[in-house]
Formats: sequence, structure tokens, C-alpha cells
Amino acid sequence: MRFASLGSGSRGNALVVQCGASCILVDCGFGLAETTARLARLGLTPQALTGVVLTHEHGDHASGAIRLARKHVLPTWATHGTVAALQTAYPDLPDFNLVDIHQRFRIGDIEIEPFPVPHDAREPVQYVLGDGARRLGVLTDAGCATAHIEAVLRRCDALVLECNHDLGMLRASGYPPALKVRISGRFGHLDNAAAASLLAGLDQSRLQHVVAAHLSEENNTPGLARAALAGALGCAPEWVGCADQAVGFGWRQIAP
Repeated sequence: MRFASLGSGSRGNALVVQCGASCILVDCGFGLAETTARLARLGLTPQALTGVVLTHEHGDHASGAIRLARKHVLPTWATHGTVAALQTAYPDLPDFNLVDIHQRFRIGDIEIEPFPVPHDAREPVQYVLGDGARRLGVLTDAGCATAHIEAVLRRCDALVLECNHDLGMLRASGYPPALKVRISGRFGHLDNAAAASLLAGLDQSRLQHVVAAHLSEENNTPGLARAALAGALGCAPEWVGCADQAVGFGWRQIAP
């Protein structure tokens, strides 16, 4: 099992997960040409994809997925609320497979466990993906941690974890007050300290990879995000990965 990112941030997100013969995208907020170019950096083509799974309807996560699914006739999964929200922006949606937030499902060799998260979207979810033996937890858009989130992510072999902003940088930024409140609120995005607090409460005994994701280019730095997560892990900051907007990160293998 392996995973990689095409890019992560407010200008587009897409995560690739491959198990056996199956290869899926979790979200896609990039245009068709950009997605194809970013896949090529990982040695993939759109034709190699088995399907696309969406977390929610925001454009930086879903806009490219709609175009990709139409162009390459890719099966796509999303919650009922996400599909309903997308219908207002994309009247000619491809057919969707509906995700029940309380029900695991499979896409080929990949088992997927959705879980609800607090975020300012219609019916947002995040996912744990695995092959029956290894588990990759993904949490990229959530305003706060919940007991259920902690329970679902407790025994993962790898984590892609949102570190959207440094709270001090956000407060000092030139953002409008209402936007600052939305970003830092319980339906916004996890800051570095909140992500570290969540991580500190998890069972870390199986973790092979931890990657900070969805960093704000204005209100965070990779160094701050890595330092926060490293403090929770008791490791050197260099061990913590960081997904950036331009290139994401390359393939990471999860060993048996």
C-alpha cells in the first residue's frame, strides 16, 4: 500500500492511494491538464485510476474531480449532502455512488471507512483507507477534533493531518475579522496546536508516516507545522512530512 499527494492547500487538493490493483483519488481540486501533469510526476495517467472519492463540495477539493470523472468516465463517491451541494454549481453532474457516513465500502482492493467531521460544508466526511492490514488516516478539513475522530484514527499506520494555520499568524494577518473567525472556528480548519493535540492523544505505536497537510500559504510555514507535530510525536521535525501546494509529496510506502 502506498500514497502520495498531487498538492495540498487552498488552491487545490488531491491525494492518491494505491492498494494492489486499485488506485483512487481522494478529492481533486485541480484542472484537467494540471491533474494529468501532476499524476505524470507520480508515473500515473488518469486511465490508471479506479475512481474518485470526495470529502466535501468545496472547489479546492471537488471542482477538478467533476471534470476528471466526466472526461475519463471515472466512478465517483460522495455523501448525499455533498452531491446535493454540487448540483447547484454543476447541473450536469456525473452519476455518483452515495457514501453512507456510517458504512464502510470497498473500491476494488481498497477498504474505505468514512467518518463525519465538523466543517462548513453540507455533509463533510474524511476517510481511513486500507487493505485489511494497513490503515491510512486522512483528516484535511475539520474545525476541531471530536471523540469520534480520535476513535477512528486511533490505530493507523500513516496519517495525513491538517495543519492549516498558526493561530498567532492568523490573528496578526490582514484577513477580514469574519474570515479569521470562520477559519479558526469549530467548523473551520485545524491549527498547528490543535492538530498536535489530536495527534498526542492517538495510539502512535504503528505510525510509519505522519504528513502535515492543507497548510495556509499566508498563515503557516512548514517549519511551524512540523515542529508542532514533532512535539506530539517526540521525534525530530525532519521526520514529519509536509504536503505543499506546488508538488504535494511523492510516494510513501506503508510496510506490512
